[in-house]
Amino acid sequence: MRLERSSGVLLHPTSLPGPHGIGDLGPRARTWVDFLAEAGCGLWQVLPLGPTGFDNSPYQSFSAFAGNPYLISPELLLAEGLLEDKDLAGASFPADRVDFSALIPWKVRLLDAAFGRFRTSGASRLRHDLETFRTEHASWLDDFALFMALKEAHRGARWDEWPEAQRRRTPDSMAVSRREFADGVERQAFRQFLFFRQWHALRRHAEFKGIRIIGDVPIFVSSDSADVWAHPDLFKLDDALRPTAAAGVPPDYFSPTGQLWGNPLYRWEAHRATGFQWWATRLRASLALVDLARLDHFRGFAAAWEVPAGSPTAEKGKWVEGPGAELLSRVVDVLGALPLIAEDLGVITPDVESLREQFRLPGMKILQFAFSGPDSPFLPHAYPRNCVVYTGTHDNDTTRGWYVTAPEAEKDFCRRYLKSDGKDIVWDLIRAAWASPAGFALAPMQDLLDLGTSARMNLPGKPSGSWTWRMGEGDISPALSARLRELNYLYHRTRIPDSSRDRS
Repeated sequence: MRLERSSGVLLHPTSLPGPHGIGDLGPRARTWVDFLAEAGCGLWQVLPLGPTGFDNSPYQSFSAFAGNPYLISPELLLAEGLLEDKDLAGASFPADRVDFSALIPWKVRLLDAAFGRFRTSGASRLRHDLETFRTEHASWLDDFALFMALKEAHRGARWDEWPEAQRRRTPDSMAVSRREFADGVERQAFRQFLFFRQWHALRRHAEFKGIRIIGDVPIFVSSDSADVWAHPDLFKLDDALRPTAAAGVPPDYFSPTGQLWGNPLYRWEAHRATGFQWWATRLRASLALVDLARLDHFRGFAAAWEVPAGSPTAEKGKWVEGPGAELLSRVVDVLGALPLIAEDLGVITPDVESLREQFRLPGMKILQFAFSGPDSPFLPHAYPRNCVVYTGTHDNDTTRGWYVTAPEAEKDFCRRYLKSDGKDIVWDLIRAAWASPAGFALAPMQDLLDLGTSARMNLPGKPSGSWTWRMGEGDISPALSARLRELNYLYHRTRIPDSSRDRS
């Protein structure tokens, strides 16, 4: 894939402003898209959009196919008559962060109210659209809706703690469960219908404005997910259906004891026997939601770090070979082109580079990693055209936070390289990214706002407290748009509107 010179911003929808406790897919998301277009950007990058599980991380989702119902906009439901003003009354949330403990029960009550009104409204068109949606997405939706209905019935317990028959999905148990929890299944399917409906409307608006959306496909799935429950044969599980090993990475830049993610590993031989059908289906579904996607932990397709189950850290593990070109070739056969960005950070070996180059996938460059010295491959002058540069990602500190805590020698080299006095260092890095040869240049919204460490989105290895940052109502300003638009003009990254595009 060749990248057309462009720029954009990394911002997860949860970080959008608004009065309802969490950013969502409603009017402010459209305002955000309009801001990007006005600033001359052509890209909006998001994190995984699935329903969040453990610690509210978008990388620990209950499904690789479903959408996050907490992103459903109450304002759009109100406009459709699925909610009334009284449903939204009395709620109060912090404006600068997502308080998940307060947000989740409130949002669930709201979605249940919308479901109840849907059932009694007799809106035939909406019912027809829901049935069409359920038919089109039946390959994953039936299992997911039942999984969530059962999880709700078991008060959130992991599926490997359910009764034996439900864990092993015996035919009789599944038949009984579908009858007994039919209301819960329908309610979960309705939430997915609302998410996909609102997301696709937002995406159409982005397309009209000339904004392409970059999604994110985590290589691994959560052990507590509908995917593992419905397809245990595709994962390394023991006789009790529990993971025999956990995914992670060895000690690295982020953690001296490595990162223990806890996800189950794939039984690649089982995937191979099906022609990697699950992966082809997953990527097709992901790319139906976005224009292109970042393939998280790309090196795991060459070899993944496997940590024995029960290990307290990721220090003791082993590299286990992955399917590499065999899987990607099969996906190309099924899907055609691969509109993917390879997240090729961390311990990258020649076989990983060869795999990425074989399929012509652009890799990633992080400017915060660049200033160790003149031989750093992350310095902008060394970039190939077919790569994506970021000032930092959701896993990094903000650029302001990085600069404050960086070793003095690193800061000195940074200032010398950028010919900067350090007073506007964040925008100096943004300018360097935009000026570089990289096809795509992106920065997190926190960097555009020159925010410090308190605005960091994620701290890898931290047990809690990540994923909560939100920007303020006044952060999208004409002055910021003009500053960004000037960089896009100077460095030939300005989005060129297509006058022939219409709203159809």
